Amino acid sequence: MTETLPITITANKALVDKFNNITSVTNKLEAQFNFQTLTANWYGDEESILTIQLSLETPASFAQCKKSLSRSSDSSVNIHHFSDDVICCFDESFQQLLCTIAITASEMDLLVTQPAVLAGYIQAKLRKVLNLIAQQQSLASI
Repeated sequence: MTETLPITITANKALVDKFNNITSVTNKLEAQFNFQTLTANWYGDEESILTIQLSLETPASFAQCKKSLSRSSDSSVNIHHFSDDVICCFDESFQQLLCTIAITASEMDLLVTQPAVLAGYIQAKLRKVLNLIAQQQSLASI
């Protein structure tokens, strides 16, 4: 029996095809961020655990997600635009947060020319998003 961790990280198929080690990077970061948020006491109330899905997208898939969100009429979901490349949808009734994060065209160019920075770059970008979530949800920063 496997339980889903509170924080999950996925990468768009186009990103997986372009960066062959992105899946191992996201798996490592998923474990790391779940541990860090656990030690920061994000899950003190076991009856109300916030689940967070971080989804890495290409510029094209991010634009598609953004377009579909603008057409959404679900009033129980709060949509927050943290920046031009990060949109978070919070469903209060289920305590679920879905963050769609674009790897911009300039970031893609950088990661293609300097593949060694992929892990550190994604880690920094996702940590920033998690700390924005922490601030929004009145949780400790990681």
